[in-house]
Amino acid sequence: MREISVRKFDYKQVPEQLLTPEIVQMIASIHEHKGRQELFLEANIDELKTLLEVALIQSTGASNRIEGIYTSDKRLEELVSQKAEPRNRSEQEIAGYREVLATIHESYEYIVPRPNMILQLHRDLYSYSQSSKGGNYKNSDNVIAETDAEGHQKARFIPVPAFQTAEAVEELCNQFLEAWETERIDRLLLIPMFVLDFLCIHPFNDGNGRMSRLLTLLLFYKAGYIVGKYVSMEMLIEKTKETYYEALQDSSTGWHENENSYEPFAKYYLGIILKAYNEFEGRVEHLKNRSLSKPERIKLIIEQKVGKITKKEIMELCPDISKVTVERTLTDLVKSGYIAKVGAGPSTAYVRI
Repeated sequence: MREISVRKFDYKQVPEQLLTPEIVQMIASIHEHKGRQELFLEANIDELKTLLEVALIQSTGASNRIEGIYTSDKRLEELVSQKAEPRNRSEQEIAGYREVLATIHESYEYIVPRPNMILQLHRDLYSYSQSSKGGNYKNSDNVIAETDAEGHQKARFIPVPAFQTAEAVEELCNQFLEAWETERIDRLLLIPMFVLDFLCIHPFNDGNGRMSRLLTLLLFYKAGYIVGKYVSMEMLIEKTKETYYEALQDSSTGWHENENSYEPFAKYYLGIILKAYNEFEGRVEHLKNRSLSKPERIKLIIEQKVGKITKKEIMELCPDISKVTVERTLTDLVKSGYIAKVGAGPSTAYVRI
């Protein structure tokens, strides 16, 4: 096997190469949203509690589903609100994710991304599990593989070997924190770079993807972008999973040789946080309309939507309105001829007539 020297992490020169006109524009737009963030938070303190609870459930469910870990919606809600104990391995991992997510939500100011802290968060990710995976770096080399349509697996990326993992994580954290603390480089660029490098090291036998998303939230919160508390960024990633993996593939090519470009991954993550802010501001606007009846609010959402809208989209915009109320309102609006139902089964949607 070829000897791989521990990669050097450059968080001083490389970020400057990422300042393309497109990325600069995205960063400026995110800064504007951040400027409005406090106004939204102050004006709607009671309503935001609903968004907070819904986002916690959505984030826990989505981040685990990306890794093929499932349970029913009912069980997910019970596990996240701690009304039930996990029954199987999948539910143990879901409960562990909820635990770490809650820790980050409550204590992000005090959590510094150093190796011992990353190991502690990983330990807590497996706190409901009987396995000894939690809190330990990988003990054997791992390969990031993909499966083609015929079911054949091929290596997509070969991460840092197990014996160099501790050294690589140490070096990554040192270089990142040094750049972070100088405040010379916009932290919106440093965060996706750190996440990509973490994924390329792939320090654990299991849980690397989930840890990367938890660390992403932690770093955005520490930089003052707390939108992920109210709109699930993990769910936005799940909805664009193919694009996520493409960006990861494009940015990890040539990584060991220090020849990779962080640009595709940085653009993807900046796009996710922009989308989260747009959704957040939209949802707060809908919550402001609480003086309207629930059916009137649903009707208003449909009025403002261009093209088709699904029941799921309405429920995401109005987390305080029950599924039964949404279904009943849609049925009434179809009967009155205000909207038409298109498609069937999972692809059912509604359009203005």
